[in-house]
Amino acid sequence: MKIKPLGERVVIKMLESEETTKSGIVLPGTAKEKPQVAEVVAVGPGTVVDGKEIKMEVKVGDKVLISKYAGTEVKLDGAEYTILKQSDILAVVE
Repeated sequence: MKIKPLGERVVIKMLESEETTKSGIVLPGTAKEKPQVAEVVAVGPGTVVDGKEIKMEVKVGDKVLISKYAGTEVKLDGAEYTILKQSDILAVVE
């Protein structure tokens, strides 16, 4: 199944976070923070607000930094995705 976002929405897949600290301490699942870096899987066509066109600034394959509690998490075909608005993306990681 394929996800096609509408408007200015973006579908992302969270990247795995580190399981050990820089000093080598292994973190249990409950101590890990929610990752904020994700890969863009699908991008909507953009939208028009008050007669002004909002263009999409990200593309499929970009690694992005998102707001901590942004978006809606969905599970599809055993994989977890997050659907969020483009405005919830803070930056593109290069």
